[in-house]
Amino acid sequence: MSFIPAFGGLSFTLLAFVVSLSVIVFVHEFGHYIVGRLSGIKAEVFSVGLGPVLISKTDRWGTRWQIALIPFGGYVKFLGDKDAVSGADDDALQNLQTDELRHTMHGAPLWARAATVVAGPIFNFILAAIIFAAIALWQGQARDPLTVGELYPLPFDHGLKNGDIILKINNIDVPSLDDGGAFSAFWRKLGDRDVYAYTVKRGDRVTDVIGPNLSLARVSQVIPRSAASEARLGEGDVIIAVNNSPVIRFRDLKAAVEGSNGATLELIVWRNGKELSVPLTPKRVDEPVQGGGFRTAWRIGLVGGDFFFKPQLTTISFLPALSFGVIQTWQIMRGSVEGLYHVVIGSISTCNLSGPIGIAETSGDMARQGGESFIWFIALMSAAIGMVNLFPIPVLDGGHLLLFAYEAIVGRPPAPAFLNMLMTAGLFIILSFMAFALINDYLC
Repeated sequence: MSFIPAFGGLSFTLLAFVVSLSVIVFVHEFGHYIVGRLSGIKAEVFSVGLGPVLISKTDRWGTRWQIALIPFGGYVKFLGDKDAVSGADDDALQNLQTDELRHTMHGAPLWARAATVVAGPIFNFILAAIIFAAIALWQGQARDPLTVGELYPLPFDHGLKNGDIILKINNIDVPSLDDGGAFSAFWRKLGDRDVYAYTVKRGDRVTDVIGPNLSLARVSQVIPRSAASEARLGEGDVIIAVNNSPVIRFRDLKAAVEGSNGATLELIVWRNGKELSVPLTPKRVDEPVQGGGFRTAWRIGLVGGDFFFKPQLTTISFLPALSFGVIQTWQIMRGSVEGLYHVVIGSISTCNLSGPIGIAETSGDMARQGGESFIWFIALMSAAIGMVNLFPIPVLDGGHLLLFAYEAIVGRPPAPAFLNMLMTAGLFIILSFMAFALINDYLC
């Protein structure tokens, strides 16, 4: 475990962490603020960061917007609050008139308080869905029929050119990309040969050329905090052999890693015209499986692209992109709950929990991979943090909602002494969890 990244430095990692966390916190707190204001609850302070105030400005509604020195958090302090977790300031509340009490978090109707509290996580979910949808719109989808948009540098000679429309491979017609079943069957028929025969349309002419296997072991992404990340493998690297055995398709690499049982592998990597020998030791990871649950597998943290070239892209319409964003957000929310549940019952390793150091390292790694990867990470973290905030633990938003549900059923809020005891217990749980996660960062 490296606490100071070798590339980019600690300052870059901290900057990426602060930026990602600040965006997520701002959106979360803005949800509380704007819904509270719309429901008649006055916000006195909107703070990005904690501790001493660096910059502040009061708006026309009487809210002081401020940036504080410690950039790891934020809060909205409403009228009548004693602290950042909306504890009641009894002295201040006693001095308020009845109409003024309506504008506090403690005198407003139950519906207004519940809406204000739940708005924070909901805004996190909205941010995540919008980012995922925007990325889908930005990336587009592969044009049909399959067309070469950009040829990546490769350690092989071939006859393909940018703009070629691929009609056949090994004399098998290339099906529509929209027909997932037909394309999967086509993919299986191609086999594991290292050379394919391509029939392409080039301008007005149809010609046959020789090219590499369609699914080379070319790296399209490196997973943060993985063995590959620690070895500084990067996008564009091509894995050509593992333990002196040739790698033809990306699945050959995957099979070698999964069959290693954790033994160190010697990868031969082609990068910018040179071959490098890179030793990697796979790590055990717990992965979600379709239908629920997790399975343990050996991974080195490399993601391959579908093709050895970048296909020509076409735009995706708004509604499918939005649907993708919502589905992606929901999967992260569900995965956050399932993952924590399986850690608690002991069915998967506690190393699946990341503390502040692990999250900071991941922030830095994603930022180094480019703006799109970093923004994707912000969306992922926003959805996960929003979900965690809904856990029914006092001091979290979910804990406040649980207390509001009690008030709705019983007809009155919990007694102040009992409420203070719950808040103390909730704070103890959160601090204990953070300490455990921090220790986990060190041990894992």
